[in-house]
Amino acid sequence: MEQQRKIPERKCVGCNEMKPKRELIRAVKSPGGAVSLDSTGKAAGRGAYICPSPDCLKKARKAKRLERAFKCAVAAEIYDALEAELCHVDR
Repeated sequence: MEQQRKIPERKCVGCNEMKPKRELIRAVKSPGGAVSLDSTGKAAGRGAYICPSPDCLKKARKAKRLERAFKCAVAAEIYDALEAELCHVDR
């Protein structure tokens, strides 16, 4: 009997739905406190995930959910970078 590998899931900060980790975009707060996008998914630090959907980004930005996840202020540039990333994602 072959055992299938479990697909890791994470919760989107925008829509609060559990989705496969690979489908989401990761933002990370480094141990130094800098918030950035993590394209590899392996950067050290606290991560927060968001769907590649403009609606989820709008909800997260309006409710300050990244700020809540990281317990610090998130610069507008991070949200702008997420928005730019959404334009380049073909899903």
